[in-house]
Formats: sequence, structure tokens, C-alpha cells
Amino acid sequence: MPDKRKKIVPNLKSSTNVPRVLIVDDEVTILRFLKTALDTGEFSLHQAENGHTALAAATACRPDIILLDLGLPDMDGIEVIRRIREWSQVPIIVLSVRDGEDDKVGALDAGADDYLTKPFSVAELQARIRVWLRRSPHQASEPIFSCRGLEVDLSHRRVVVRGEVVQLTPTEYDLLRLLVNHAGKVLTHDQILRGIWGAAYAEHQNVLRVNISNLRQKIEKDPSQPRYIVTELGVGYRLKSE
Repeated sequence: MPDKRKKIVPNLKSSTNVPRVLIVDDEVTILRFLKTALDTGEFSLHQAENGHTALAAATACRPDIILLDLGLPDMDGIEVIRRIREWSQVPIIVLSVRDGEDDKVGALDAGADDYLTKPFSVAELQARIRVWLRRSPHQASEPIFSCRGLEVDLSHRRVVVRGEVVQLTPTEYDLLRLLVNHAGKVLTHDQILRGIWGAAYAEHQNVLRVNISNLRQKIEKDPSQPRYIVTELGVGYRLKSE
């Protein structure tokens, strides 16, 4: 059945029967080069020009592989890798001008699968994409999290509470998704802040408290006595899994 989910980024080559490639780069010339190189009919191309758009696109278009530049205008590409790895094992190939050993090791340790230094040949890029696609079949739909009347469909970004669909803001949804992916486990304030807002917000616990409160208002029957998102005093939060 065709995928009818709304795309956050433009679908550059419309097709539902070919692997989806998400290109993340803010340089117009590189984007143009990659689109030309990969516009062969083998792939459905999507693009993002910064880290936050890339994270949103990774959820919305469900790419089968990501081509990621490290030098993005709003966050480092390594941070993008870490945040994607919190919920997905989609293959990530780094395309970067950084050729130092520390950069390569850092990206691979963060969860990247491969690293190509710019400039590179079209043939080599296409070959590496094919290798990773062979190793990683198209992603299956993610399971639906369900607990005492709360259902979260990660594949379709759909949240249902006691039979009613709940509309969340993008940040509220990202926060709930992070908790779902670690259901039953305590996530520290620092882990959540870095995972949702990035390292720059690591000390901004008030931002987290406000968003947790807003999320509870939408999914909890009695936000003052939450049954889903539990506060672990002085530590963080935990989403109940049973």
C-alpha cells in the first residue's frame, strides 16, 4: 500500500517502491551534486538543510539510509547521529570535509555506519549506499507502545489516550517518543535535555519541567497524580511500561 504520510521535506523523486535516501547538508552545491548523482531511478530522495529538520525528516519520511554532513548550521552532525540512534538503526553514511582520525572515530563511535571524506567519486558513493542497503532491509513498521489506555504509534506519529487521538506539538511528541523508547527505565534530566534540545540546553531543567507538564496535561487523566510519566525526584522521569 502506498505510503500516504505527510513528508516534512520535499520528495525530490516520487516513488514508494525504491529505497528512501535522506540527504542532510546545508551547502547548495553539494545538495545539487548529490541529487544529480543519485537521481537514477534507484532511490527516492529527500533533503534537510540543518540538524533539527533532519531529525524531523528521519521520523516523517522513514528513510532507508541517511547521508549526513557533520558541519550543519544549528548542531554538529555527531549530535544528530546520537539522537537518531536513540530510536533508530537506519544506516548513516557521513559525508564530510573533516579528514582527521578523531573526527572519523567520533562519528563512528556516535553510531555512524560509514565515513566518506569529501571530495569522493559518485561511483564509490553509490556502491557504499548499495552495500548498506543490502545489509539493512527496508525498515519495518515500528511497534505500537501500549500501556493502560495510552497508545503511541511511532510509525505514524499517532498518540491515542483512552480511545481519543491526542494532538501533540513536535517537541511534546519527541519527548514522549524518547520516553517510549526507554519505557520502564529512568531517564535523567541531562539525558532528556541533550536528547531533545541538544547539549546547549543541558542545564535548562525548567524547559524540561514545562514540557513535561504540558505533555501530562494532554495524556494524563489527573496530571497532579500521573499514571504514565512518573517523576524520579532529583533524577529525571520514567514512562511506566505496565
